[in-house]
Amino acid sequence: MFSHQISGDIYLKLLELNDATDLFAITDGSRNYLREWLPWVDGTKSVDDSKSFIEMTMNQYASNNGFQAGIWFCNQLVGCIGYHAMDWANRKTSIGYWLAEDFQGHGIMTQATQALVDIAITEYKLNRVEISAAVENQKSRAIPERLGFEEEGCLHQNEWLYDHFVDHILYATLQSKWKR
Repeated sequence: MFSHQISGDIYLKLLELNDATDLFAITDGSRNYLREWLPWVDGTKSVDDSKSFIEMTMNQYASNNGFQAGIWFCNQLVGCIGYHAMDWANRKTSIGYWLAEDFQGHGIMTQATQALVDIAITEYKLNRVEISAAVENQKSRAIPERLGFEEEGCLHQNEWLYDHFVDHILYATLQSKWKR
């Protein structure tokens, strides 16, 4: 099982089925906030939906296709971060993340993202890590910018958000450019 201590107060670990109630609670508690940028929020209507998500993430990990980890702050589940998929042939991946509204602004997500990039490059020996975020999603875009990712361009109409498409900015870092 994957787990990673980031600091005294922050750690990552694979989600387990017994985390479903907490995962649903933080999703439901930040529903309006998360819905602005995440297309899956309306489909998360019950603890069973969170269990289904966790089962999917367990299968992802078991098939060596990356993972989704819970982010714990002061022993409380506050969000998720993970690799969308692993492109082993091309030695690259992309990272996605979200954090409950009440835990924004403490550097939690920046530290968690830095940890996942470190793992991708040093442990998995990947060459490229990407992050994309909606053009208007300044908080999400600030993470790769803070970590020194390079902005590579705009992906037009990259994501369907409930009733409209949004453009994304693509950021990337390479093993040769990553500074721990």
